Amino acid sequence: MTDFMLHAYKIDGKGGGVSLSYEQVYEELNDDNLAWVHLDAEHIGSREWLNSEAVMLDPIVINALLDEETRPRMSELGDGCMVILRGVNLNPGQDPEDMVSIRLWIEGHRIISMQRRPLKAITEMVKRLESGKGIKDSGAFLTDLSLRLLDRMTPILTELSETMDDIEEQVVESGEYSHREQIVAARMQAIFLRRYLTPQRDVMASLRASDFKWLTDLNKRSLQESYNTVMRHAEDLDAIRERAQIVKDELTAMLADKMNKNMYVLSVIAAIFLPLGFLTGLLGINIGGIPGSENGAAFVIFCLMLIVLVTLQIYVFRKMKWI
Repeated sequence: MTDFMLHAYKIDGKGGGVSLSYEQVYEELNDDNLAWVHLDAEHIGSREWLNSEAVMLDPIVINALLDEETRPRMSELGDGCMVILRGVNLNPGQDPEDMVSIRLWIEGHRIISMQRRPLKAITEMVKRLESGKGIKDSGAFLTDLSLRLLDRMTPILTELSETMDDIEEQVVESGEYSHREQIVAARMQAIFLRRYLTPQRDVMASLRASDFKWLTDLNKRSLQESYNTVMRHAEDLDAIRERAQIVKDELTAMLADKMNKNMYVLSVIAAIFLPLGFLTGLLGINIGGIPGSENGAAFVIFCLMLIVLVTLQIYVFRKMKWI
């Protein structure tokens, strides 16, 4: 096996597979028995091998398999098809919404798959194949892979929904400005996930309606389950996005109410102290003729007048229902 050829197996049709050497791969891919080769799309050797050894593939298919940026899609060519799917990124230190692509060329007797980043679904399929409990044909490979990809999305969506529940509860309790970042982060995660789920739903629908000989009725029923799961995930993400927007609007309204209350209090305080400031400023000018300048009790009398004035203002404000 080479650096770019990650896995290569001859499928025995009973759930097991025989590992192939680099020299055996070309022969087995052109044989009537099912063979599967899995390549690293990041390695330059994969392109060279596809161009030199995979002569059965159309150049357009090769370019699609090697594209850096892809969206889920499906293209039929004869009795084979090119399928591009996405799964959540469960690699250490990575964000789940940065979804990992898996690219396939699949026919009745050959499967060529490629990845740019590790995908746990592929690793588990290899383990099951080596234990004799893996796929038996091309249709089973496609349905098993699609179901595994979707199953790994369920915990991520559940966690995202629970996160949204926590944020909503926190907003109702406190309504702090810091919650805006959490809401935006949750909404962006839902948007990124849905960006790939929607076309993946269309892929499932197209495969379910296809007429490939290697897709049995059982396979199509499994694809129907995958389609239903994708639909449910997409609806859950739509609900999360809508909830995030509603919570954000509620938080904005709560923050606006707090600001209005603060501005209201400041306005009342300013209104109360406006005449007081005027009087103290008027009596504080340093010129002759100031009333009470010769009276020792003038300061106390003036303070009492200010207290009476404040009391009168509060009474008037209450009468006018300003406070």
